Amino acid sequence: MLSFFAKYKFFAIFLFVLSAIIITIIYNILKPTERLPVYQPSMVNIELVDSTMQEVRKYHTIQDFKLYNQNGDTITQDFYKDKIYIADFFFTTCQTICPIMTDHMLQIQERLKNDEDVLLLSHTVIPNYDSVPVLRKYADEKGVIDEKWNLVTGDKKEIYDLARKSYLAAKSTGDGGPFDMIHTENFVLVDKEKRIRGFYDGTNPTAIEDLMHDVEVLKNEYKEAESD
Repeated sequence: MLSFFAKYKFFAIFLFVLSAIIITIIYNILKPTERLPVYQPSMVNIELVDSTMQEVRKYHTIQDFKLYNQNGDTITQDFYKDKIYIADFFFTTCQTICPIMTDHMLQIQERLKNDEDVLLLSHTVIPNYDSVPVLRKYADEKGVIDEKWNLVTGDKKEIYDLARKSYLAAKSTGDGGPFDMIHTENFVLVDKEKRIRGFYDGTNPTAIEDLMHDVEVLKNEYKEAESD
């Protein structure tokens, strides 16, 4: 009996390895490709959505904008054409959540600094104070890479409308006036079609890892589309 098993030992091992390979191939064929949702205002917590947008169920995209970065350059949607980007809202003198968020953005910048497909965009929520020179000083202190990450200022109402009506990222309501103030920890993942593909707590390291994973999922989605 022992001689029988010894005789067919290598054949049994071969069958085992072959079976494992076949099972792996079948699993990969049957496993659904991971896809990120395309967020519409109607899918998001009602507290985060401007009342004029809450019933929108399709075709939602980030509205066009005209803002100014740390170099005084005009930044519009054209800068992000055919790019994936990560957006957030902050202000330079914030001492609560913003330093944590900025540190996480810096980590993201480091991990993506050689990835030409992904950019970063941070909007100040106190543009009257965070002028271009203030943003320039802040960018230098933090180590912002200008080609990768825009810190933008501009018209307050435009920025607040972007937060509430485009990025669906602000819980407060207001008219963008002098006493209107938003403060949001959300990082927002935007695809090449200007659609929202994910929300992440910018103060949570685990959420940052989720964001990095989703960036790769989104990039793979475009690679697959290009190969079809």
